[in-house]
This record gives sequence, structure tokens and C-alpha cells, in this order.
Amino acid sequence: MKNSGTIYLVGAGPGDPDLLTLRAARLIESAAIIVHDGLVDPSILALARPDAELVSVAKKRSKHTLPQEEINALLVREALAGRDVVRLKGGDPMIFGRGGEEAEAARAAGVKVEIVPGISAANGAAAAAQLSLTHREASSIVSFVAGQCKGLTDQDWTGLAGKGRTLVIYMGVKTAPQIAEKLMADGLAPDMPIAVIENAARPQMRVLRSSLAGLPEMVSHERVSSPALIVIGEVASRNSRADDPALTRIAMEAVR
Repeated sequence: MKNSGTIYLVGAGPGDPDLLTLRAARLIESAAIIVHDGLVDPSILALARPDAELVSVAKKRSKHTLPQEEINALLVREALAGRDVVRLKGGDPMIFGRGGEEAEAARAAGVKVEIVPGISAANGAAAAAQLSLTHREASSIVSFVAGQCKGLTDQDWTGLAGKGRTLVIYMGVKTAPQIAEKLMADGLAPDMPIAVIENAARPQMRVLRSSLAGLPEMVSHERVSSPALIVIGEVASRNSRADDPALTRIAMEAVR
């Protein structure tokens, strides 16, 4: 019986290929097959060898190229056929990357799996914007939440944002109006500073600033698109790269 291959769950980081780990870069350069998400930057895929098979399983809101169960089956099928598979994900595979589900599917099938961490989207975006998520004078707690999960209105975010706290929201562009409404209903002040970091660590990166109440209008007016993170808290108002007009757009909205 042919030996099965290994499934490598690899974090591609926030976008810049220079931010890949050495392990990730070596796996990408040597892989015969790479199954990748839509948020993986083309410059990273360009590191693959010329004869590598690149399989996109890009996901968009309410429209998936492959359902997650079929992605799991694809990875397992290729590994059982004796191929090493690189499953490439933006950021870190275990932070809102569904890497846990894919690792479970591999183990259930008796396939070896290795997790190669990447710089998370939150860490990468904050660093690119020179924004400290735990600035000593503004925050000692950071929370990560998903803004596009099913049942958003049922999630309890009480206490995750406010004085001395930073809330980082993944996948929140499309649901920005609901997010602002939800947080203000939970008691967060409408004038709480927020920052939206779009295309972090890429040449087209933008850092947009507003108040919580002005978030929906800003996202709409500036036509913000994924990949983008929303940072909510006093750290968002501190001086980061706001003095660099080439990288930063400032949109402070008045709270009526």
C-alpha cells in the first residue's frame, strides 16, 4: 500500500512574502500541490515551483468555491494518494482559518498533519500600521472576534471593548452597520475611536479612522474591501502612521 503524504496547514501571514516564516517559504517553494485561500497574495503564490498544481478554494461571503467539508475531503484524498499537500491560508491557519477542522479531518483519516503558524492578520496589520494593540497608556486586553459568523446578533461581545481594552474584528467589512449597532447597543460610546486597516502589509494598504458611530458610513464611502480588519478602542486614536498620506487615509466622522 502506498504511503500517505502529509498535510501542511501553512500560514501565509498578512500578505507580504517577506513576512513568511522560513518553514512556510520552504514548503511553498517545494510543494507539488498547494490548496490556497483567496486572501493569499499572488506574490506568495509566485514562489511556488513552475510545475506546482495551484488549487484555489477561495471563499466569499455566501459563495464558496468548495464547501468546507469538500475542502477537507480534497486534502485527505490527495494525501492518501501519497502526495504532500500544502494548505495555504492568509494570516495564521488556527485563527479564524478553520485549520482546526482540517486538522481533525486529517487525523480522522489517519493522515499526518503539520501546522506551520504564520503572522496573524491582527499582528501583521497592527505592525504595518504601526499601531500598538496593547499600548501601555490605552489597553491591557485584546480580543479577537469574527464579524461575519452566522448568528452575529446572538454573539455576546459585552465587555470586549471599552476603556483599557482593544477589540479586533476579522471579516467585518460587510457587516459594519450591524457591528456598530451591536456594540453601541451593548453600551459602547458612539465616539469610541476605530481604525480600519485594509490590505495590510501590501503596497495598496490604507488605514482609515473614524468613530464607532461613523464606521458604516466610512466603510461605504471609502469602498473598503477585504482583506480588512477593524480595530476598536483608544489605541485606534493614537499616532501611528497617520502622518504618512501615502499609506493612511483619515476619515474622522462627527457623532451627532
